[in-house]
Amino acid sequence: MTALRTVEDLLHEARAAHARRDWRAAYEGYARADGVGPMGLDDLDAYATAAWRLGEIRDSIRLSERVYGQLVRRDPAAASMKAVEIGLEWLTRGDVTIANGWMNRARRLLADAPPGPTHGYLAYLDALAASANQDTGELNRLAAHMSVICEPLDDPSLTALCLITRAISAMHDGRASDGNDLLDEAILTLLTGDVRVEWAGDIYCVVLNLCHKLADQPRMRTWTDAMARWCDVDGSAAYYRVCDVHRLQLAAADDDYRQLENHLIVASAALEGVNAWVGAEGFYQLGEVRRLRGDTEGALVAFTKARSLGIDPQPGEALLQCRLGDTEAAWVGLRVAMAGAGTFERMRMLRPAVEIALARDALDEAEQHCRDLEAGAATFATPGYRAWAAHARGAVLVRRGEHEGALQSLETALRAYRTQRSRYETAEVYEWIALAHSGIGADAAAAADLATADTIYEQLAVQPAGTCGRQSPGGLTRREIEVLRVIAGGATNRQVAAQLHLSDKTVGRHLANIYAKLGVSTRTAAAHWAHQQGVLAGDG
Repeated sequence: MTALRTVEDLLHEARAAHARRDWRAAYEGYARADGVGPMGLDDLDAYATAAWRLGEIRDSIRLSERVYGQLVRRDPAAASMKAVEIGLEWLTRGDVTIANGWMNRARRLLADAPPGPTHGYLAYLDALAASANQDTGELNRLAAHMSVICEPLDDPSLTALCLITRAISAMHDGRASDGNDLLDEAILTLLTGDVRVEWAGDIYCVVLNLCHKLADQPRMRTWTDAMARWCDVDGSAAYYRVCDVHRLQLAAADDDYRQLENHLIVASAALEGVNAWVGAEGFYQLGEVRRLRGDTEGALVAFTKARSLGIDPQPGEALLQCRLGDTEAAWVGLRVAMAGAGTFERMRMLRPAVEIALARDALDEAEQHCRDLEAGAATFATPGYRAWAAHARGAVLVRRGEHEGALQSLETALRAYRTQRSRYETAEVYEWIALAHSGIGADAAAAADLATADTIYEQLAVQPAGTCGRQSPGGLTRREIEVLRVIAGGATNRQVAAQLHLSDKTVGRHLANIYAKLGVSTRTAAAHWAHQQGVLAGDG
């Protein structure tokens, strides 16, 4: 009896902590009680919930499986729903095979049951699988099936899932306007607070991933802000980390990349074993940040990690190879990825494919990729797709020598990138505009364009984009070459700063980078190298 009272005392404390939403105290209290004696079904389920809220996902799944083991013997209907919930947890962790196993258990338990809410929840998981497989026909069927199930039921969670499934189906079907309307309606259902926490969290993740794939930054910002507010009230610790990665994906458009790198390392590592999909996206974004900052080895490490978590790190890996001058390897890697990619993933690869084709002087190939990108932008009509298409078209026209037309396309890209708040891409466009202005003899305008691009690059703390596949002397950036030219003329750091409109500190940093890249330690040696390489007479 003493042991039983001890268990009851521990459970009483754990239940009280659970009721006041003190998840840490509840989790530890239930753990202590579980170590002393058996717990009832309700307490075991509450224990699993506390673990989930704290982001202890492995423990949460283990406990939920114990709940299922008790339910399957006494309440098959409740067991089928628990099997669906466990399937969701495994799917979130990135283990599709085990998730499918739990979904099949739910199907078996539901085999003779009339259509009801659990059928709808299971259909939602099937819809996620169909979306991952780019099976538009199955998505459309599941969306219609869920609508029939949801209509007579008063289940806010299922209603929200139905809206999201219909939105995903519409997007895959090329009905972008319908999809966006459904997303806008879905967010209203979430804001009421009536959607169950585990399903609300999954909806936020799914929609944010969809917005990212569609390059719809404005909508992604809206949903990220909404998720952040939801996390503050209802979300589990795991979803705070998910939200962090999505915020950092957005920040990659216009923040200092030195800060981004540190935050991405922490956020991505925290999601390993919790949400493999978002963790992989975080490591891919980390690779992109390092690539743009000129950290080749660090970028490769991050891309390798993303691949190990289930995401092909393209097009970033191909762009890195292209920047290193290996355009053929870049094209092979990207071509293989594009062949196996779904519609949205392929759209993300098309502008880099244009860039790599231009680096290989394959203008007809670049033209075809550009047309594919324009067709996708016309179908899905997101700000990002339109920006990419105009950007690619402008680059192709510059290379064809059609500079007036190029300027029109590139100005369109600039406007779209401003809507997206995509500053790195804005700087890239200014580089192409500079080439177009040079082509029509507007040298002063071209110089101003390059100065604008360089200012943005410096604010972001990244390397200038330059032209893929075209190596600069000594691996120096365009700005470093400018500094070297002035230094070679005998100028002091302060004189360089005044001439190039930089701070003394920035000039010193550039000079240190020049010394490191050239393997020299004096201004005289750097100037001698510049004379030998013909850098002083060239245009960098």
